[in-house]
Amino acid sequence: MSTATPSGPRPVERPSEVELGLDTFGDVTVDGDGRPVHPAQVIRDVVAQGVLADRVGVDVFNIGEHHRDDYAVSQPDVLLAAIAAQTERIRLGTGVTVLSSDDPVRVQERFATLDALAPGRAEVTVGRGSFTESFPLYGLDLADYEVLFAEKLDLLVALQADGPVSWQGTIRPPLQHAQTHPRPEHGPIPIWVGVGGSPESVVRAARYGLPLQLAIIGGSPERFVPFADLYRRALAEFGTPELPVGVHAPGYVAATDAEARELLYPHFKANRDRIGGERGWGPVTRDQFEAEADHGALFVGSPDTVAAKIAATVRALGLSRFDLKYANGPQPHADLMRGIELYGTEVVPRVRALLADD
Repeated sequence: MSTATPSGPRPVERPSEVELGLDTFGDVTVDGDGRPVHPAQVIRDVVAQGVLADRVGVDVFNIGEHHRDDYAVSQPDVLLAAIAAQTERIRLGTGVTVLSSDDPVRVQERFATLDALAPGRAEVTVGRGSFTESFPLYGLDLADYEVLFAEKLDLLVALQADGPVSWQGTIRPPLQHAQTHPRPEHGPIPIWVGVGGSPESVVRAARYGLPLQLAIIGGSPERFVPFADLYRRALAEFGTPELPVGVHAPGYVAATDAEARELLYPHFKANRDRIGGERGWGPVTRDQFEAEADHGALFVGSPDTVAAKIAATVRALGLSRFDLKYANGPQPHADLMRGIELYGTEVVPRVRALLADD
């Protein structure tokens, strides 16, 4: 589609040490009395959470995009800029930017701006999104779900070129010798592709030479090993050096396993039951929650328990990054702050120690 010769995304080599991050969708929380907090306050709280993550040694902080009343964040890059102004080390990204309903030109310019505020720390994870509210909101037809993402990803990658870009597709008028501004100071912005379990999406990420982020929200993490293997085989067939593979999965850290499960369960259930009601799923039971915590995709428990499960997942999938989605439903901000502190000060060093033993 592109007639440019893009330099490609900023080279993303597999780090020598696994990166440990945090993700949030900015779930609308409740206060200590169980009353919903105004979304404006939730947005301010998410910024405070990102600043704390930097302070306690977390490597990456990602914010997701939604357009519905149970999530406060529709423009993650605005919050990331606020966090950038108060931090110096932590990398800042999205989890995910719904590229299908966005404009790749604007995405490129927004994240080049973020990169100027946080030099070398900005990145973007793009995906099709599991929620579709943004499509009618922005005047898009869900019938174009596949082509919108495919062409917009192609254009976003083309825009990484050093010089002017010419591009033509079916979803917008062509670009002729176009240039985005500002230009990133240190080369193209790193782009990850978020995948929920589609082999076609895995191969697409490999074709463009982009790192892969697997969203594991249910079932054993080991069932995603075939997707990681497919990605690496596809990279080899395209003649691309091995690139990072990451995982995003839900969880929560407290002092003990029992405390973590008791604090998380009612909020996890409220979140899943609302989404399940929209999608025809049955209500979550306590037994299902416990099974996910014991053997599935919930990384919930004490620092020792969560660290051991993360390390096992890193080994099984050969990961370069693990991001814990620490906000799962309307759990109060104070709980989330305690969980972030334990994750940074206790889980992260434990995971590193466990992997160093390998």
